[in-house]
Amino acid sequence: MSRPALRAVIADDQALVRTGFGMILAADGIEVTAEAADGAEAVAAVRRTRPDVVLMDIRMPQMDGIEATRRILADCGPDGTRVIILTTYDLDHYVYAALTAGASGFLLKDVTPEHLVAAVRLVQSGDALLAPTITRRLIERFAPRDEVQATILHRDLSGLTPRELEVLRLLATGLSNAELAERLFLSPTTVKTHISRILSKLDLRDRVQAVVLAYEAGLISPGGGA
Repeated sequence: MSRPALRAVIADDQALVRTGFGMILAADGIEVTAEAADGAEAVAAVRRTRPDVVLMDIRMPQMDGIEATRRILADCGPDGTRVIILTTYDLDHYVYAALTAGASGFLLKDVTPEHLVAAVRLVQSGDALLAPTITRRLIERFAPRDEVQATILHRDLSGLTPRELEVLRLLATGLSNAELAERLFLSPTTVKTHISRILSKLDLRDRVQAVVLAYEAGLISPGGGA
């Protein structure tokens, strides 16, 4: 059975990066609908071509990748285009800002061709790209500890059941679905259902955003636990 067509936009201010990534994606049957050299071009390209995934550099002229990500995701809604951040360093406060803006994960620019293709396909399918443990490291290093912000976010959690709150806390510590199922004596299918409901109730794209929210709402503390 052939795989469904997948469309991508590549936004990076280095032409060689755009060309190289474009060749890798095309070789695997992924259509590159447009390239962009800055954030404003990326936003325009997404509005014009409606791709499934955007590979987004953070540091670009005119408009950076964080602002471009915000605008793209505001346009597309929760079921629209997904954004993967391209970065040189895995622990970068810009990456944290991009994740809070709604990006579905990040890739280092020295990623292997196989990993690049797999990442684009994974995110397009609706999954988050990076493990919650990596997100946790970013949050522990860069998350602001703002009590007012946390109070506001706590209100957003009021619609969750006690079991869903428990799942969210454990999810934010980096446990996989299988580990959550074992810890809570639930089936993997039930865990997936709980996570799906959490994301829906909190209007979150994926588990990366769920981890960010859990930290910022004070469900768990940087350097600590649930």
